[in-house]
Amino acid sequence: MDMQQHEGKPIFSSSVPGEQAYHPDTLQAQQFRSAVQDEPNLFAALLAGGVVALVCAVIWAIVTAVTDYQIAWMAIGIGFLVGIAVRWAGKGTNLFFGMTGAVLSLLSCVAGNLLFVAIIVSQEEAMSLLEVLFIMVTSPMIVVEILQLTFSPIDLLFYGLALYVGYRTSVSR
Repeated sequence: MDMQQHEGKPIFSSSVPGEQAYHPDTLQAQQFRSAVQDEPNLFAALLAGGVVALVCAVIWAIVTAVTDYQIAWMAIGIGFLVGIAVRWAGKGTNLFFGMTGAVLSLLSCVAGNLLFVAIIVSQEEAMSLLEVLFIMVTSPMIVVEILQLTFSPIDLLFYGLALYVGYRTSVSR
């Protein structure tokens, strides 16, 4: 190995032709990045899981609006996709990551149901979807009332499936 100087710092290069040189600072940065990438990160899990949960809620609402029917495998799919996002981003192995996946999956299903109601109301009342969503966001009691009026016992099955699958798939083993 030959040692050269670059900006006052040593660079080690191999005497073997075609082999790349490496810098000690670069090696330390790679080791640090590798260590950080393997560390559990609840914030990353929340962020990735939240984004996937939001996308899944929109899909849930659209499929329900188009078919006029709630499909059980959608809740399983939401739990699975949210759980995978939490596991991939969070790399967690404890209860917090499982609970994160479960709660985000449940919230996604509930948000999908609320968004479905918003779609129906906007069509029936000749309002824009954004107007209906604004009313829902600024009036939490309306949201509670909608949830009470539209609740069905089958919702418990859907929510339970989403919770279970979201929990089971969120934790790295």
